[in-house]
Order: sequence, then structure tokens, then C-alpha cells
Amino acid sequence: MTAEVPALVGQNLHKSFALGNSEVKALDGVDITVNRGEMVMLLGPSGSGKTTLLHTLSGLEKPNEGTVTVDGTSIYALSDRALSRLRSGLFGFIFQAFNLLPNLTALENVQIPLRISHRPRATATALEMLARVGLEDRAYHRPGQLSGGEQQRVCVARALVNDPQIVFADEPTGNLDTNTSSEIMALLQALVKERNAACLMVTHNPELAELADHVIYLRDGHIV
Repeated sequence: MTAEVPALVGQNLHKSFALGNSEVKALDGVDITVNRGEMVMLLGPSGSGKTTLLHTLSGLEKPNEGTVTVDGTSIYALSDRALSRLRSGLFGFIFQAFNLLPNLTALENVQIPLRISHRPRATATALEMLARVGLEDRAYHRPGQLSGGEQQRVCVARALVNDPQIVFADEPTGNLDTNTSSEIMALLQALVKERNAACLMVTHNPELAELADHVIYLRDGHIV
């Protein structure tokens, strides 16, 4: 990708939901640009549209109006299959609830994106990524045998193992104590910079904004 093309651009994004007999505007004309090597944080109160914006930009929820482009490609102009391939090949996801498969080991959970995309050396690559997040000695443990911080490290490894162009993180430290949150954030920040990826993160914690290259505040579906 050329340096001039942003990793991710959302233009004039609108998204509404029906709530009983009324309509709620979750996004109301949002414009956003994220470049490679940047960590961008979305802050705002509950109901401000942060998670909806994250889902819209990551191809999980189609906007009612507006466009989302990744490396210059309009993602909602793609077929469902092509969009699915784009998400699995170019995006990494980290969630507050971890979303690890409980019957699989840490290694097997990290291998999932590699298996889906039929990447060679899946085991070796996943082990290398677990070592990068400091969990090489926990590779064969299942999620129930890991602490919350260790589980989130597995999630970070899984999100980055496929060398994604963009990492989407939804409250990734919400279930962690302060020290572990700081460790996870520093790790994610270092890996994003090292791999020249982009990271878009939703958080309620304004203290984490110190680690961001840019902070975007949302209120009532608008950037303020």
C-alpha cells in the first residue's frame, strides 16, 4: 500500500436503529480517517455510537448511508464472500469478552485465523506470536487455565498473527485490573508500531488516551 492511501476511511456514516416506535440515530454523518502505524481511540459516554462506528468500519454492520474504504477499496460494494475474505485477511479483532474457544488451547486459538486463510506454518507462526506476547510457556493451556490478562494476551496474539492491516479493539481492557490493562495496552501499541498496522480502539477510559496517536470523542452519534 502506498503511503498516501489511508488504511481506513469512513465518510458521511449514518446508522439508525428502531427502538419501539421511534428511531435512534447511532451515527449521524461521521467522517474518520485512520493511517498505518496509528493508534486511534474512540471515547465517549455509553450510547454515543462508539461500538456502532467500530462495527460499521469493520464490515460487521452496514451503514444506512456513507462509505467505508480500506486501502482505497469500498468494502460495502463487495459481495458478502469478498467482504468476509477481506475481514479475515486484513482485519484483526480484540474484544472485551475475549471470545476464546474454551475447548482449544491458547496455541489452537491463535492458529484459527491462519487456518481460515490456509496460511502455511500455522503452528510455528502461532508459537512465534505467543512468544512475542510472553506466553510461550502457556501455549498448551486452555482459556480456563489462564488469568484474565493471559487470555487477553492470547486475544492480542490471535488478532495480530495474520499480519492484519487494521486491528479493531472493543474495550479490550474493560475486564482487566489497572496494571494488566497498562501491560496489554503497551504490548498492543508496540506491536502495532512494529508491524506498521493501524489500530482503532473503543474505550471508556480516558487515561488510555495518553497512548493514542489520535483521540476521537463521540457524543450522540457525532464527533465532537
